[in-house]
Amino acid sequence: MRTPRASFVTLHLAGLLRGCRGTLEAERPLAHDVWENAWFSAYEDPRFALLEAAAEAAVEISVSVLSALEPVAATSPAALLSQIEPGRHGLVLVAGPHRATFLPQVWSTLATPGRFLEALLAKAGLPADPWSPLTRAWRYTAESFSEAP
Repeated sequence: MRTPRASFVTLHLAGLLRGCRGTLEAERPLAHDVWENAWFSAYEDPRFALLEAAAEAAVEISVSVLSALEPVAATSPAALLSQIEPGRHGLVLVAGPHRATFLPQVWSTLATPGRFLEALLAKAGLPADPWSPLTRAWRYTAESFSEAP
């Protein structure tokens, strides 16, 4: 818990996403990283209102502890997809000011690797076609832990 690690904390309420915050690179001890990401997921995720005290007991909390990022050299979507394993790898995409990631567990909500990549490109605000030579990618794995209410 004292070793620097990157983590994401995801909150669900009644089966729906309620907040998610994380770090992609180890910057502080894991215990501190998880605590801060949990707080920001509950109270600072701009997509949601503050988590109300009455809902706190019903929130399902998931913690994902990330491995170090591994660069993936890819000149096309097919080349990128050939280097990641569905269900095992999370993916980070960056092109200029655009950046997005999907945790490995997101694979379970998307039907195909092509859909996974298409949705991640959309999340980053990048076009699916043509593939930009400026796009950089990193893969990672994650150990995930969940606690139901």
